[in-house]
Amino acid sequence: MDPYPTYPHHQDPAPGAVPVGAVPHPRWWERKGVRVTALATLLALSGVVILALVREQTGTEGFLVGLGLAVLPVPLLIAAFRWLDRVRPGPWRNVIFSFAWGACAAALIAIVANSFATRWIETATADPSRADTLGATVIAPIVEESAKAAAVLLVFLFRRRDFHGIVDGVVIAGVTATGFAFTENILYLGNAFGTDQLTGTGPGLSSVTAATFFVRIVMSPFAHPLFTVLTGIGFGIAAVTAPDRGRARRLLLPLGGLLAAMGMHAFWNGSSSLGEYGFFAVYAAFMVPVFGLLTWLAVFVRQRELRTVRQELPAYVAAGWLAPPEPFALGSLKARRLAREYAAHYGGKPAATAVAEYESYATSLALLRHRGRKGRAGADFVVRERELLDALWERRGYARAALAYGSRAAAPMWLPPVYAGPPFAQGPAYNPYRY
Repeated sequence: MDPYPTYPHHQDPAPGAVPVGAVPHPRWWERKGVRVTALATLLALSGVVILALVREQTGTEGFLVGLGLAVLPVPLLIAAFRWLDRVRPGPWRNVIFSFAWGACAAALIAIVANSFATRWIETATADPSRADTLGATVIAPIVEESAKAAAVLLVFLFRRRDFHGIVDGVVIAGVTATGFAFTENILYLGNAFGTDQLTGTGPGLSSVTAATFFVRIVMSPFAHPLFTVLTGIGFGIAAVTAPDRGRARRLLLPLGGLLAAMGMHAFWNGSSSLGEYGFFAVYAAFMVPVFGLLTWLAVFVRQRELRTVRQELPAYVAAGWLAPPEPFALGSLKARRLAREYAAHYGGKPAATAVAEYESYATSLALLRHRGRKGRAGADFVVRERELLDALWERRGYARAALAYGSRAAAPMWLPPVYAGPPFAQGPAYNPYRY
């Protein structure tokens, strides 16, 4: 039987009819290239406008000084979020998009909306100090967290296969907020440098630039990521919520995370009005503990993913898709690293890339199977499972030897061999109900 039937062979389809099983031709605005081009154009225009606005407020020299100082924490923060995402690294295109959205689009929305709202409050109340206070504690958290949350929403909707749970939400939200903080720090540090020039204060620890650098870059580079991560956690929980739990719950979870991010942001901004030492009290008693708690949560979820890999993949060993040592090796970060190093040493960069992709696909397969057993998988479970299995089979030549080495080098004890059946030339017979 033809696995992709259209019409019976003895009957021609009617003119203009779409054959059964054929994919309809997408309209021009539904094409991936059109969407990517439109999004890239939007981000580029936002970047040009935000660059002009920041340079206008800080001056060219202030802009360059702010840029040089603001870029310092960015590599460390990006590396920290990629470290959290080591089990199943998301594609770099999502990271680049998130950072660009935060640095360009979200920053532009925040500058325009905050300025408009503050001026409106000042006009309505005739009290500039009240307008600044309300702008910082009420308007800014709502506008900024909503603008940053838009990036998480876009990845959640249009890159759904890359968004599996809490870790993905944390990474996308954190990188977006890192980009936003980068642009905001350029503005604050550039203005501080301009203030020092106007007052004649030279470079030194007593300058406004040094004080701003200490507060924003040294003490609290994680502030904006910490706020927005709460939104990412809400989206991450929604991603693993069973479809039968109701659409309302899946909508309320991200909204709850966004409201928590706004509340935490408002509390942080309001700490400056609590007296001379209010900022340091809030920093020590609230920000640092919350940062530690969320870091622990992200690491805990990552370890749970590794445990899921070890528990779910033996079924595919029994079916002949994976080699016996692979569930242990793929469930150990040390073994995975050793496997990539082994592949790079003996096969070069192509081999290391194939092994890294194998590890990522295997992790996605284990998590997909776990969701399926819990009743949380979508209607495309079987199709997606077969896609991942085929991707693993294509890369088994490099991966099996490398993962076998990694399992031996990282195993705390001798692992007895497991008989996995005879080798298959074209891949094992596939039955989705076999395991």
